[in-house]
Amino acid sequence: MIDFFSALFSYGFIIRAFIAGTLISLCASLLGIVLVLKRFSMIGDGLSHVGFGTMAVAMAFNWAPLAVSVPVCILAAFLLLRVSASSSGVKGDAAIALISSSALAIGIIVTSVTSGLNTDVTAFMFGSILAISRTDVIISVTLGAVVISLFVLLYNRIFLVTFDESFATASGIRSSAYNALVAVLTALTVVVGMRLMGAMMISSLIVFPALSAMRVFKSFLKVVVCAAVLSIVCFTAGMTVSFAWSTPAGASIVAANLAAFLICFIAGKTRR
Repeated sequence: MIDFFSALFSYGFIIRAFIAGTLISLCASLLGIVLVLKRFSMIGDGLSHVGFGTMAVAMAFNWAPLAVSVPVCILAAFLLLRVSASSSGVKGDAAIALISSSALAIGIIVTSVTSGLNTDVTAFMFGSILAISRTDVIISVTLGAVVISLFVLLYNRIFLVTFDESFATASGIRSSAYNALVAVLTALTVVVGMRLMGAMMISSLIVFPALSAMRVFKSFLKVVVCAAVLSIVCFTAGMTVSFAWSTPAGASIVAANLAAFLICFIAGKTRR
């Protein structure tokens, strides 16, 4: 066992993947709790499609992928919130499907008529631990510090906005500002996490830990702590299995989260 982990952490890209992936998983789980409770959990999936589409277009024209996808995903997150909150006939999931599918289609069309679906594009689609760079690690550390600090410092306000937005607004809290902040942080987490998990699987980091924790605990604080711990444990387990059996890292991490959800589901049924 010691030899196995010595071999595992003898590679620089594995160490970078563990640092970046752990922080991304932690950020996604914390933000996922708010999104799931507000019934807006599919925003992660929608933003991942938008991120892939913009990255595909950026690489087709030799632009910097992050420099293009980050502002576009943030704009898409604001647009989703605005459309969902408006009085138009397009709401929630329908708005997400409309924007995400359009961005994905545009990205694939532009890529197919220019450079084609090369290795760089497929890495963003399915994820690759080899794509993790030092810059990604620095961005992940910065993002993790921001998300964790906000949850600690603004815990009570986030709690109010999550469960009773009307009461929070009546209490003097700018609910729209907190919703926008969560949307921006989610967009950043999705864009950065796509390098490791891929656009097809990054939303699982947002949904699975929150749902698993809610099967066992009912207190908001306990759900937050449990989801954070589960996200780190599942990421570590998935990466270890991926290295040991040569399976895709993103799929292995999702499988670990699925196993954790099933265990928590059975544990919750047993307790009740």
